[in-house]
Amino acid sequence: MLKRNESMSMHCSLRAGGIAQTLFIPDDLQALINFLQNNSKPVLFVGLGSNLLIRDCGFQGVVVKLTQLKSLTLNDSTITAEAGVTLAKLSRIAQTNNHHGAEFLSAIPGTVGGALAMNAGAFGMEFWQFVNRVQTINAAGEVFERTANDFDISYRQVLANHTDEYFICADLIFNAESNSQNIKQLLLQRNASQPIGLPSCGSVFKNPKGYFAAQLIEQANLKGFCIGGACVSSKHTNFIINSNNATADDIENLILHIRQTVKSNFDIDLETELKII
Repeated sequence: MLKRNESMSMHCSLRAGGIAQTLFIPDDLQALINFLQNNSKPVLFVGLGSNLLIRDCGFQGVVVKLTQLKSLTLNDSTITAEAGVTLAKLSRIAQTNNHHGAEFLSAIPGTVGGALAMNAGAFGMEFWQFVNRVQTINAAGEVFERTANDFDISYRQVLANHTDEYFICADLIFNAESNSQNIKQLLLQRNASQPIGLPSCGSVFKNPKGYFAAQLIEQANLKGFCIGGACVSSKHTNFIINSNNATADDIENLILHIRQTVKSNFDIDLETELKII
């Protein structure tokens, strides 16, 4: 599917953002390869847009949305999942087929591609703990096989040794002896502590070493603070809510205000998980 002048507010969970010059949603990997081989514009790869904000000025190039790359296969020890597979589905399929350890993924809104790109995590677990091998693709449509040794992996950050490559698939090994966590309980815990159902991007800031970002923001008296239509959640202060047709500028200005206030109060620099383009 190819669209022109598409509002990215329709494709990001914050429900804000500028216009993409072109939006391409490939039906499968071969369609993606064919498109990239004939494309000369800048590209931006996205999944569900649950950790992404496109500035109001938009993106002058092609946004490639990978949500239709959702093949998932299993063998005795490995689950192979394409980038568009949701983490909730991956967690559910893993549990059903006795691949233990993926329970924490049920609480993360996003896809395999996004989890690979940012080393997504929750409840003390991180995605790259379970990655055996990945496939990437570059802007010319060439496909590569990589391992963890090809990346510098840390808390909520994955830096590639090979530039301009994008995740399209992963081989995952969940080999815990039994379920380490209860999916139902994890979802109840998430729903009780987070503003589920409201336009947000999940946690906006990484937790600084030795601190919780939400606690710092709350102690800075920013709970419920708004700029334009963007507000700090009263339920979880590391969430920003689009409460009233917020622009990307509103959200980015609120992020800046939070960072400045926390820095002024605690001399701690907050770093965003949210990717701003």
